[in-house]
Amino acid sequence: MDMTSNDRQPPEHGATIGQAPVVDLPSVRRLEAVGFRAWPAASVHYDGSWLIRLTAGHPSKRLNSVNPLDPSDYRDIAIRLEKAGRLFAEQGRALTVRQTPLTPAQMIAYMDAEGWTSFAESLVLTLDLAERDFGDGIDHLPIKDVGRFVEARIGIGKEAPESKPALTEIINAIKPECGLFLFEDRRLGPTAVSLVVHDNDLAGIMQFAVAERVRRQGIGVALLEASLRWARLRGAKKAWLQVEAANEAAVALYRKAGFTEVYRYLYRMPKV
Repeated sequence: MDMTSNDRQPPEHGATIGQAPVVDLPSVRRLEAVGFRAWPAASVHYDGSWLIRLTAGHPSKRLNSVNPLDPSDYRDIAIRLEKAGRLFAEQGRALTVRQTPLTPAQMIAYMDAEGWTSFAESLVLTLDLAERDFGDGIDHLPIKDVGRFVEARIGIGKEAPESKPALTEIINAIKPECGLFLFEDRRLGPTAVSLVVHDNDLAGIMQFAVAERVRRQGIGVALLEASLRWARLRGAKKAWLQVEAANEAAVALYRKAGFTEVYRYLYRMPKV
């Protein structure tokens, strides 16, 4: 994955909190595309280059958002947002825009002027696997049972049991190769999970969660190492992930493992 290009731009005003690197748009485009494949929405609509993703059965913001993909596509912003809002309303969702470095500056200015709220700033991080030394650690093999993985993920994340069918459907809809990792304790049951999506030379680390009762015991480090080792063995040269900036413990874990920031995104909603 080429992380050097002349096609660069600084972060848009209001798009980030704190320092962020100069953004390489070709890298953003590729990571956005692989991210959509790794976490498929139930329905997809295009309005020009705006990708509208909706999934009625799951509350994930990534699965229920407008994703502008071309900084030069800013015609009829108000009309198109109103049209998208009707699609969201039909699914019982509030209109949400996922603002990335690909979002037109004119669209950001429009949302700012209209008083749209900003929330859930997230980092997109990558790690070079080609030169990584994994040592002689034990290989943890992924499981095949999607239902077992989903139950563990819901339990560890303390999510509503009603979300099980939707999460199962999402994972089953992922087309690239997946590795479902589950750590268990004989006494405590499931302690940690991760979903690794291997897509050509990239591998996404998703649904990464460690049970609250076993945190700060090295389990997260071991799970991440197992996930990355499997990805490298399958042929991935780079790993990527998305993490909310407010999740300081997770950000620290990933940075300690060597992940570096490529870009940030956040979500916008109209004022009520």
